[in-house]
Amino acid sequence: MSIATNIDEVKYKIEQSAKKSGRNPEDINLVAVSKTIEVSRVLEAVEYGLKDFGENRPQEIRDKSKEITNVNWHQIGQLQSNKIKYVAGKTKLIHSVDSIKLLGEIDEYCKIHGFNQDVLIQLNISKEETKSGIDKEDLEKVLEFAEKLTNTKVKGLMTIGSAYASDDENKKMFEICNKLFIDISAKKYDNITMEYLSMGMSGDFESAIEMGSNMVRIGTSIFGMRDYNI
Repeated sequence: MSIATNIDEVKYKIEQSAKKSGRNPEDINLVAVSKTIEVSRVLEAVEYGLKDFGENRPQEIRDKSKEITNVNWHQIGQLQSNKIKYVAGKTKLIHSVDSIKLLGEIDEYCKIHGFNQDVLIQLNISKEETKSGIDKEDLEKVLEFAEKLTNTKVKGLMTIGSAYASDDENKKMFEICNKLFIDISAKKYDNITMEYLSMGMSGDFESAIEMGSNMVRIGTSIFGMRDYNI
């Protein structure tokens, strides 16, 4: 099917999932995951109205942003310290802040270069060793550190469902993350606003929306299967 048809299908599923949980579909932010996807196909999605695109590799944001303008870029993959320069001040959101160390390094880079950067704290709710993210027990320490930053603002949370869990098990993990999101909102930390709860990808975004997600990261369902050898 065409990219346009795929986008329509994804938007329909978002609408149905939002309504199922008593929410406004317009409140769900769609980030099209364009990692490894050639520029011409990303431009098809842009021409069909999508404005937010997520990349795993900072270098892809650097390169694609030269050819694709007037869109919002999101760094959704794990970010190494030496790649901060490619995304800080150039992305709408860095979704994958998974340590106090990285959070501090982003803020220091932004301070030196006069940028401001919005980020999400990535949580490893499933506690899988192969996944990046902060344990929920350590979240308060990270937030207390974030309160003191000058050029970096925490705008919400992100988590990734487990490929090894059932739909019901993933729903429970999404529910835990949503509860943390709500609790943090109520505490009113300095320099922290819970605007985005980024949960859900092609295989589980409907469940994530039902459990409170307001930002989903969809790649395969829009662009089809990708070549990971690229």
